[in-house]
Amino acid sequence: MHYNHDPKFPEGFFWGASSAAWQAEGATKADGRTPAIIDLNSQKKKPFADNSIAADHYNHYKEDVALMAECGFTSYRFSLAWPRIIPHSDRKVNQAGIDFYNNLIDELLQYNITPIVTLYHYDMPVWVEEKCNGWLDRSIVDEFEYYSKVCFEHFGDRVKYWLAINEQNMQICYGDWLGVSKGCDDWFKQKWIINHNMNLCSAKAVIACHEMVEGGKIGPVPGMVPIYPETCKPMDQIGAMNAEEFTEKLWNDTNVYGKYSNFLKNYWKNHDIDPGIQPGDEELMAKAKVDFIGVNCYRSNTGKYAPANAKTQDYLLNKDGVKGNLTFPVVPGEYALTSNPYVETNDWDWEIDPVSLRYTLRYLWDHYHLPMIITENGFGMHESKDADGQVHDPERIDFLRENIYQVGLAIEDGCEVLGYNPWSFTDILSTGNGMAKRYGLVYIDATDEELVNAKDSSELAMNRIKKDSFYWYSKLIKSNGRDWGKDMHQE
Repeated sequence: MHYNHDPKFPEGFFWGASSAAWQAEGATKADGRTPAIIDLNSQKKKPFADNSIAADHYNHYKEDVALMAECGFTSYRFSLAWPRIIPHSDRKVNQAGIDFYNNLIDELLQYNITPIVTLYHYDMPVWVEEKCNGWLDRSIVDEFEYYSKVCFEHFGDRVKYWLAINEQNMQICYGDWLGVSKGCDDWFKQKWIINHNMNLCSAKAVIACHEMVEGGKIGPVPGMVPIYPETCKPMDQIGAMNAEEFTEKLWNDTNVYGKYSNFLKNYWKNHDIDPGIQPGDEELMAKAKVDFIGVNCYRSNTGKYAPANAKTQDYLLNKDGVKGNLTFPVVPGEYALTSNPYVETNDWDWEIDPVSLRYTLRYLWDHYHLPMIITENGFGMHESKDADGQVHDPERIDFLRENIYQVGLAIEDGCEVLGYNPWSFTDILSTGNGMAKRYGLVYIDATDEELVNAKDSSELAMNRIKKDSFYWYSKLIKSNGRDWGKDMHQE
């Protein structure tokens, strides 16, 4: 790509990276933590490792934070593990869990790294799942509110940026993949009950944050995959609009405006769906005013019209890392996704489309006029050490350069963007492909096979190796987005 100029980033821009507790921490049985539903789900992803060791961040957090500081981070987005904080149905707070997160937060602040904390990133405690039938029973609203208030009480004096529920839209769209659909005998209809309960949980968290955290700001974290029409046929445009509506816009509208759109209400009416709205629910949602939007965006999709007699096709995600195995969804009468011949793809058939990030920021700003923080954006690839023990990842450098440049252009377009936190700092377990799909700026010297065969992390060195992208990103951060590297202005 040819660049005409270097975009400017505002002073105080948050430069960092992101992670999730269940994908990074490991230590799933340590210090009182009990199982989460995502633990059980990850154990089904063989031949990839489960998350019992992961990147062993629980035992390496000081080393990891020191590396963040060396890189120049001014922010770090991570999540709290609900079962580490409240491990049992008696609601007793686990002091060891509180201590771990207090230590992590204090370590970050020691290096002037701002913590951006996600309350929920797929790790519902098994005891909550059993008590509340997952997200299906409304009793989960009280459990989530209690958990949220515990977090605000213990960490809110130092954590001022909060995120409620990670990628709620993706949990509903791909409920089987993420284990959210457990307990549903009619997912088509019951997912909207789950979605409503999630919205009530989010609203409770937003309200509690504003009441309990002095200067606290909180927002949603949608998974954004912008969808371009396949052609300029008018019905392909409608198909692309439908795809965006049913995969992201419905949730964004609800989070920002605190109410369900007419589009969604008509959809429920036309399909005889009762989402379980009770008196007082809509007033509660309207009271929850979010302060900013966390943005997870890796790629784009391409949409087209799907006639009512089209054959239904479920989305096949992350099958085995061999190109060509991705299957696109077809929703008769609504939309179909298809391949885009104008973008390249990675080893998992994910589109490599830096412009999609600018599109997403423009789209969200135009619709909602709220500040945004990029909370996930990254490049997954197969990687290994070379003969000298180094890890060279020029593809990731290219990905970061192109995407960050598009962020700069979006800022010049008038979007208010507060920070960029790509996925991820160290290699961590991917949702479906374990350690084989590496995203980190820092290489974790362990394979899925080694993780599977080890009794615990003490049997593994778990060495951290700075990749070439670590050094590239460090220069960019320390120049506040001005040092793009020697290849920046080449074709």
